[in-house]
Amino acid sequence: MNGLCATGVSLALGNQPILCSVDLALRRGEVTAIVGPNGAGKSTLMTCLAGLRRPDRGGVSLDGLALSTLKHRERARRIGYLPQAPEIAWRLDVETFVRLGRTAHRGVFGESPDDAAAVARALDATGMTAFTDRDVTTLSGGERARVLIARVLAGEPDWLLADEPLTGLDPRHQLDAAQTLRAFAEAGGGVAVTLHDLSFAAQAADRVVVMADGAVIADGAPAQALSPETLARAYGIDARWVPGARGPLLDILGRHD
Repeated sequence: MNGLCATGVSLALGNQPILCSVDLALRRGEVTAIVGPNGAGKSTLMTCLAGLRRPDRGGVSLDGLALSTLKHRERARRIGYLPQAPEIAWRLDVETFVRLGRTAHRGVFGESPDDAAAVARALDATGMTAFTDRDVTTLSGGERARVLIARVLAGEPDWLLADEPLTGLDPRHQLDAAQTLRAFAEAGGGVAVTLHDLSFAAQAADRVVVMADGAVIADGAPAQALSPETLARAYGIDARWVPGARGPLLDILGRHD
């Protein structure tokens, strides 16, 4: 099967089940938002999809091949992964930091013109071109989030998996980042992001996957997946869809008692 697919993925940490027989088929050309309450298993699922954690049962495949059979370098070229709240510990300028995203492509002769061009495109796509000489440790939270996305984009992966990539961004830069992810998908890539903001997920994603207690409980178009019944079950909240200027909007009413 083409795409990035989890089949029967189960995983426990210690005696605590984290993922329970998760089936999920991600498709290129789509932005998929994975949502759910804290502890639902979203981040753990992302690490399995990225090939960074091997499930106890089930497996992950990429275009029909078991992800575990791919060499690390090949997997890194094809799947770009941005973890939640990654630390930036090195005092590097922005351009050098983004060039680290080309590590899996770099040959024995060092950086090629293709590498330099990919870095330039990534900086432009994230609005970071004017920051190339800045020390990454001096960036604001929003700027840091954008440069981390740029580093992933510089690798020109087929898939972009990002765990809470919009954290720390103001509303304008959230919209800019969402547009960057949309452009990546429209160019033929596959995007999966975990989000806490349900309203933003409803507006920015083609597809929403809702998780609760380590399992997928809904998967579909935003209005379908984020139904009042599903939100009551997953989050214990009451919500409804209301008309908006650019389409239906999710209105969260309060706790579901």
